[in-house]
Amino acid sequence: MSVSINFELQQEMARVSSAIDKQFDLILAVPDDARAQLFQTMRHAAIGGGKRLRPLLVMATSRLFNVDDSCALRAATAVEALHVYSLIHDDLPCMDDDDMRRGKPTAHKAFGEAQAVLAGDALHALAFELLSDEDAHRDPFVRAEMVVCLAKAAGYSGMAGGQMMDLVAETATFDLATVTRLQQLKTGALISACVEIGAILGRVPVEGRKGLRGYAHDLGLAFQIADDILDVEGDEELAGKALHKDEAAGKQTFLTLMGLERAREQAQMLVDQAVSHLKSYGSEADLLRAIAKFAVQRNR
Repeated sequence: MSVSINFELQQEMARVSSAIDKQFDLILAVPDDARAQLFQTMRHAAIGGGKRLRPLLVMATSRLFNVDDSCALRAATAVEALHVYSLIHDDLPCMDDDDMRRGKPTAHKAFGEAQAVLAGDALHALAFELLSDEDAHRDPFVRAEMVVCLAKAAGYSGMAGGQMMDLVAETATFDLATVTRLQQLKTGALISACVEIGAILGRVPVEGRKGLRGYAHDLGLAFQIADDILDVEGDEELAGKALHKDEAAGKQTFLTLMGLERAREQAQMLVDQAVSHLKSYGSEADLLRAIAKFAVQRNR
């Protein structure tokens, strides 16, 4: 990436991250009643840390179509709420059993398993509450389409299905096609939903989203390959979580199946493809292009 584009991306990431934190701070104000600990757990998981890549994708895509920033931010917050829910549940002892996330103790380590489960459940519900509220968009059909899009990304055709495949991977041997399918569901589905939701907010018809869908598909795979590389070569302090866990669990990954150099080449090819899907857009899509390049150049 050029220095100017990289600087602009960093600025935008910081701006979106701050805006998301402010949204969660307002929405999750701790009540003076017996639910206080639930809100504290939700705040612990949702506020601070993380790349905020998914809300950034919602914001960047919506700007292609001059969507009102307040509507886009509400949708971006919904997407991040769903993402944080998935992280809380993935970190539980019955799943990936992680102690650290985003540089701090995981929700169940800080507040106990029961509260972590409830916090995840509440954030999952919050995501759909935010999208279905009139403040998300004045058109109820737009709101309904966003809800359906996010629901598909969260369920058996998305994150939950991918997580089930990930659990099976601990005792099965997966080939490259199966690992690719796993990651398309577990990671790629929500990334694709972010781009799709931005287009839905912009009232882009389904037939007009082909390029954006191609971009999101290739970005999701490139992002996961980069994650696999970072799991082997990365710095735990920068990552804010434990690394080398897939290797320890004996899971097949893009790296184990392709080797380091081929994996790097594949990730770069996918980024190039992702960018090529945006050829019908001008400079207004530069942020999306920069995000694709960031996916494989990041250090966490």
